[in-house]
Formats: sequence, C-alpha cells, structure tokens
Amino acid sequence: MAMHTWFECKIRYEKTMENGMNKKVTEPYLVDALSFTEAEARIIEEMTPFITGEFTVSDIKRANYSELFPSDEEAADRWFKCKLLFITIDEKSGVEKKTSTLVLVQAADLRDAIKKLDEGMKGTMADYQIASVAETALMDVYPYRAEPDDKPEV
Repeated sequence: MAMHTWFECKIRYEKTMENGMNKKVTEPYLVDALSFTEAEARIIEEMTPFITGEFTVSDIKRANYSELFPSDEEAADRWFKCKLLFITIDEKSGVEKKTSTLVLVQAADLRDAIKKLDEGMKGTMADYQIASVAETALMDVYPYRAEPDDKPEV
C-alpha cells in the first residue's frame, strides 16, 4: 500500500455565478504530492483546464488523512472527514488505549458516508469507533496517478 501525503490547496478565482455575475471565490481541493512545491504544481495542472482566466493558489497546508474512500456513484459528490478511534489494549498494563486517525469518504450525505466508511473498514482487524463525521468544503480530490509510460526508478 502506498503512503500518501495529502495537501489541501485553496484556489482563488473569478467564478461566473448562475445569475451571470462574476464573483471572486476561494475553493479547497486535495492533492496527493511529495512536497508543497509539487502540490502547487499539481493543483495548477489539474485546475488549468477547468478555469477560464487567472487563478491563484492562495494557501497550501498538509492534511493528515490516513485513508481515502472514493466513490464512483454520481450522487456521491461530497467529501466527509471521519475521525476514527482505534482501540488497542496495552499488553503490559492491560489498559485500553485509543488512537485517532482521519479518513476521507466520498458520499452523497451523512448516512451514506457512514455506510461507505463501514464498508471501507470491513477488512480491518482492529476495533474502531466513529468519533465524528463532518462534511468538508472540498470541491475535489486528486490522488497521485503514475503516467502509463512512467518507469519506476531502479
């Protein structure tokens, strides 16, 4: 399984609203990259075909998601941040320990997010509790995809 480093990139641009008026907006996107520099380059590359006119990357920050559960369903057009608590027992002291982790789930609504989260976690051996599920403002997520002609470095 590949390790991902996620960066939340905010894009600021002039958007044409449904009423025909232009309005400056800032929208967050998530990209998988190795560094802040690569994150900026990737989000510019991903957004250029979709935005007419100028846009700026107004902010980039690390996002600590350990897992991503995307969906191909048409209705699943929102991203939900889910905080999970993994429950382990310390073998020496016998004390229960909870470790939190964040995962991102693409779903249609809150109920769908919990359903997809449970489906995605099925293969997990560890016990977990869902501490929170909240809709994010993320517009889209861009995982890393190797180009078909990319040869792994030896």
